[in-house]
Amino acid sequence: MAKDIIISASFVPVSELLSQTVLAMFDTVNSAKEVLIHKENFKVFATYLERTSSVLKELSKKNIEHSEGLVNALVIVNREVEVAKHLALDCRKKNKICLLINCRKIVKALESSTKDIGRALSLLSLPSLDVSVGINNQINNLCKNMLDAEYRTAVAEEEILAKIELGIQEGNADMSHKKDLLLRIAETLGISNEHSELTKEFEEFKRELDDTNLRKGSEEELQMEQICQIIALLEGTNLDTAAEDEVTEYSEERVSLGRQPLEPLRQFYCPLTHEIMVDPVETSSQQTFERSAIEKWFAEGNRQCPLTDIPLDTSILRPNKALKRSIEEWRDRNTRIIIASIKPTLQSSVEQEVLQSLEKLQNLCLESDIYQEWVVMEDYIPVLIGLLGTKNRAIRKNDLAILSILAKDSEDNKGRITVVNNALEAIVRSLARQSEESKVALQLLLELSRSSVAQDLMGNVQGCILLVGTMLNNEDDQVTRNAVELLENLSCIDQNVIQMARANYFKPLLKLLSSGSEDVKMVMAGTLSEIELTDHNKLSIVKDGALRPLLELLSNGDLERRKIGVKALLHLSSLPQNGLEMIRKGAVGPLLELLYSHSLSSPALREQVAETIMYLAMSTTSQEAREDRVSLLDSEEDIFKLFSLISLTGPDMQRSILKTFHAMCQSSSGLDIRIKLRQISAVQVLVQLCEVDNSTVRANAVKLFSRLTEDGDDSKFLEHISQRCIDSLLRIIKSSSDDVEEMAAAMGIIANLPKDHPQITGWLLDAEALQIIWTCLSDGNRDASYRRQLVESAVGALGHFTVASNQEWQRKVAEAGIIPVLVQLLASGTALTRQKAAISLKQLSESSGRLSKPIKHGIFLCCFSAPEPGCPAHLGICTVESSFCIVKAKALDPLVRMLGEADVGACEASLDALLTLIDGERLEQGGKVLDEAKAVSLIIKLLSSESARLQRKSLMALERIFQVNELTLKYGTLAHMALVDIAQKKNSDMKSLAAKVLGQLGVLEKQSSYF
Repeated sequence: MAKDIIISASFVPVSELLSQTVLAMFDTVNSAKEVLIHKENFKVFATYLERTSSVLKELSKKNIEHSEGLVNALVIVNREVEVAKHLALDCRKKNKICLLINCRKIVKALESSTKDIGRALSLLSLPSLDVSVGINNQINNLCKNMLDAEYRTAVAEEEILAKIELGIQEGNADMSHKKDLLLRIAETLGISNEHSELTKEFEEFKRELDDTNLRKGSEEELQMEQICQIIALLEGTNLDTAAEDEVTEYSEERVSLGRQPLEPLRQFYCPLTHEIMVDPVETSSQQTFERSAIEKWFAEGNRQCPLTDIPLDTSILRPNKALKRSIEEWRDRNTRIIIASIKPTLQSSVEQEVLQSLEKLQNLCLESDIYQEWVVMEDYIPVLIGLLGTKNRAIRKNDLAILSILAKDSEDNKGRITVVNNALEAIVRSLARQSEESKVALQLLLELSRSSVAQDLMGNVQGCILLVGTMLNNEDDQVTRNAVELLENLSCIDQNVIQMARANYFKPLLKLLSSGSEDVKMVMAGTLSEIELTDHNKLSIVKDGALRPLLELLSNGDLERRKIGVKALLHLSSLPQNGLEMIRKGAVGPLLELLYSHSLSSPALREQVAETIMYLAMSTTSQEAREDRVSLLDSEEDIFKLFSLISLTGPDMQRSILKTFHAMCQSSSGLDIRIKLRQISAVQVLVQLCEVDNSTVRANAVKLFSRLTEDGDDSKFLEHISQRCIDSLLRIIKSSSDDVEEMAAAMGIIANLPKDHPQITGWLLDAEALQIIWTCLSDGNRDASYRRQLVESAVGALGHFTVASNQEWQRKVAEAGIIPVLVQLLASGTALTRQKAAISLKQLSESSGRLSKPIKHGIFLCCFSAPEPGCPAHLGICTVESSFCIVKAKALDPLVRMLGEADVGACEASLDALLTLIDGERLEQGGKVLDEAKAVSLIIKLLSSESARLQRKSLMALERIFQVNELTLKYGTLAHMALVDIAQKKNSDMKSLAAKVLGQLGVLEKQSSYF
């Protein structure tokens, strides 16, 4: 037949043969996708066929010559694909139970087809077909993969087959065994466990079985007999009634056995081991031995009967079924009596006796499933549950282990344990106890959780889910796996899922949030919005996919769904990383749309939307956002629309919007935001809000106002500054002692106002601003962050009164006692505070020369009193109050120390202040003062500064200092190399200045044009 096919195929063009093969593969792939069993295995097989057909399609496009080898290979491929197709069709059409019984055969057949197709592909003789290396490699890889392919039966299917085989081996005809097997088959095959559905499925199986011829005594026939017993059970009996009848029958039979175990008969013992046999076999000498013992005898080279010394045929070992049955009956009879006798001992007050009885009972349960059934029929379960209340840890642990054995693979036993009064509560209490006990308790709960009855009740036990949640990160990996599986089993109940979320296990909740029904999604989102979350939880929830379903709720037409979505997003957005992720995922648009919606009749919802946007804005101030340049709003229209809501909403929304813009002003696009806010006259609104009664709104308005004055663009906001505005800001500073941040912001506004505006300074003086500034500077609580900002701003605000152009204002500063405070701040303030203090002292020092009084010299004065000592820098009478002298204020030492500051601004300000001592005609005296203060060497060091401004200023300073011969001789050599370096490397302006100083030192001609 095969030869005929090959002969007929030899007349078909190769391209057509290839097309037929591809089509056959396509049909088989479709059939493989619809199988009822081994779906994963068939999926892998279908992938192989799809890859193969793709390669064959490429071949069909080539102009391949007709060859006998190619035709033969394709015919074989076609034949094997057809075999696989029939297998897939069988797995699609046949009864599920029949397929289950034959699952091992199906796997073997599928594996065989895969390997056969792989072998057929290897016969294509590709090198002779003149195809590309790529196609050649693809087919070679496919052949290798298919020849190495291995398929596996599912774990659940193997367990059922093992249970059937165990029943055959033990002759198990118990009702409970059949019922458990029935339910396991239904669960594995996805059949409803309703009586009518089960009956329908098994009747279909029976009809299919009647059409099948099975070999007598084969494994399949024995398996089918077990299933047929289940069918008989379904047809003839109510399951619950049958179970009750079996218990009654067992009790009557056990009573008839008496209470004393029977001694074993002599023939039960193996002559070799002298132990009771388990698997007795008869040799050719008609003597019976334990199978393992006689096999060992043969393996040691013995060929005679151990008892009769008759030569034996070692190939003959016949099972002694009659003896085996007698031993089993004897053992079962005694075991029933032993099981019944153990029960009273569990009530003993002697703990050791109880423990020994439990160990004996546990060993019996492990020995056989049928013994477990007898334990249940003896009504042990309530007794075992009762023992969980004992104080002995070992008793509880053994007790839990026995209950776990009974619960495993038995739906009935799971139900029996679950319904015992307070059983679940007692087991849960063991979860909180010592490690080994808690592990066994967890194992028992895991077994019970596979029952729908337990799933409904377990979540209601106080602390159950919470305690299981604490075991998710156990050092023992098996404990962790058990805890995860237990929670997964319980997650079929929505209320359990909520409890898991409260116990910090969010996986089931997130799954339902993404794929549950609309109502379930609402419940899960509501849970997220209400429960307390740590930052770690918030981060993991967003990372694990909560954003997409929550954002979908925002666009839902139902108002309640929107409310819950917003509330959940608000809850998660307080973490900056989450805020950034929400911006990236497009949350801003839907949130703004909700905020601007005129049809939104819920003020509370709009407030929550505004607060969420606020948190998103705050997230843009993080380092990550700055590096990625993430921004919340870009267009001037968006900024205007959002800011305009401030005038149309209540205090809560005003607070959120103000904080939103305050955060945006600190983001990577902060400068652009501040410019746009000034352009839309935001300052006018903020000035008005500085006077509102609501302290929270006012504070946030002041903080945003302060940000808008930072850039020096005073033309955009100066028109809104008035005496009333100044009074409001100073009133805030005086009265807002509880909110230092607000005080600092208000003082910052004053500090940022233009210093060359006499009217503003006049308003400040009229409002007693100097006294307020002195109070802020003198406050001892400068360590707090915002307190330091307040001091920084207060020192900056002094700039209004220290300008050298108005000595009257300067005098008021001195009279207020502020100069000594500034000197103190040179040593104790922040870098910015020291810089601003040095600037004010520099401005004050600029007036010292003019205000220093000449020393009076006269004949009579010399006769009667010592002359008054003069200022070494100004050569006159100086005081802090009269001439604002920095020498008399003892500011030289801290100013000199600041020359070594890493902060360029503070260093430059201190240099400027010191250089006021060598202005004008006081060069020689001032230079000597700087020398005595050890400032000159530090100024020379500034020649090597990375700051061009500092280099230039130090050059200018040295140009004046080296006009004093004494200082030139003392410091010229020290400055030499740095000056040469500048002269060689810097720009022309710096070069000429450096050359000039080098000329002063005599290194260059004073008229040199070299530089």
